[in-house]
Amino acid sequence: MAAKETRPTVSAKPTGSTALIRDVVQRVEVDGKRMKIKKRVRKIHEEMRSRDLTQLAEAALTSYLESEDLKPYQVELIKLQQHLERTRKKLIVLFDGRDASGKGGTMRRVVRYMNEKHYQVVALGKPSDNQKTELHMKRYIECFPHAGETVLFDRSWYNRAMVEPVMGFCTDAQYREFMRRVVGYEESFISDGDTYLIKLYFSVSKKEQKRRFQRRKDDPLRKWKLSEVDLQAQGLWDEFTDRKFRLLKRTHTANTPWWVIRSDDKHLARIESMKTILRSVPYRGRSRKLSFEPDPAIAINGKDELKIMQAQRRKHGKFLS
Repeated sequence: MAAKETRPTVSAKPTGSTALIRDVVQRVEVDGKRMKIKKRVRKIHEEMRSRDLTQLAEAALTSYLESEDLKPYQVELIKLQQHLERTRKKLIVLFDGRDASGKGGTMRRVVRYMNEKHYQVVALGKPSDNQKTELHMKRYIECFPHAGETVLFDRSWYNRAMVEPVMGFCTDAQYREFMRRVVGYEESFISDGDTYLIKLYFSVSKKEQKRRFQRRKDDPLRKWKLSEVDLQAQGLWDEFTDRKFRLLKRTHTANTPWWVIRSDDKHLARIESMKTILRSVPYRGRSRKLSFEPDPAIAINGKDELKIMQAQRRKHGKFLS
């Protein structure tokens, strides 16, 4: 009995069915790993308390219902992809924003049921020595979709507007030159009428970002996600916020708008991201039963986000987290 009492207790707040199952197993299972799976399941079930069962049921149902909520929009994404293939159009979606803001998880759910032959997720690493001597945009342009394809950028050329200047990875001159030219580049991309560009900025609160970083630090399967930038993100929070403001003020336009996705609630952020993509591209067969209107608490047009940030600065003397 003493061995069981030293095990971690189940969290009072459900953090997902997988996490809860892991916590329960760690607490109640003693020397059972050599058993066959069915015997282990029976043993664990016998040792569980009624509170464990209630929390596990709630977490499993939450996970199931969230998955079901996404499916109608994932069906629409398939329709959109098929439309792009038929019409030979191209789609580029940028996933930018704070570290640990949910970009990767959202992308995985966007493409989950799509035809992998006609989309690509691009996450470029550090530029090579040769690439550093070339136009900043060049290595991104090389990854652009062909006719009928979709490309999702897990961080985009806007690294030059956010991470690079804050972390000292580019010069002030390089930053200013990028900010001066980037809208012109983007307008040239879409000027053929065959290319759609959607820009999503994921905005997570400072408190939630800290919690997610801690989870990565504690989980050996997620620890690889912690980068040098991540480790400094909390201390440089205000600098990143200032760059966000400059980014929106300079690069949000009527033709190339930003959509800011509030991502503390990952599930709502995923739904709103899908809705934003779907309403940005006209396609045949759009469901008349689904709502594609943005939730104003989660998906905010870049122009409106600028107004919110400006109001914060007037009232508090700074941008809030």
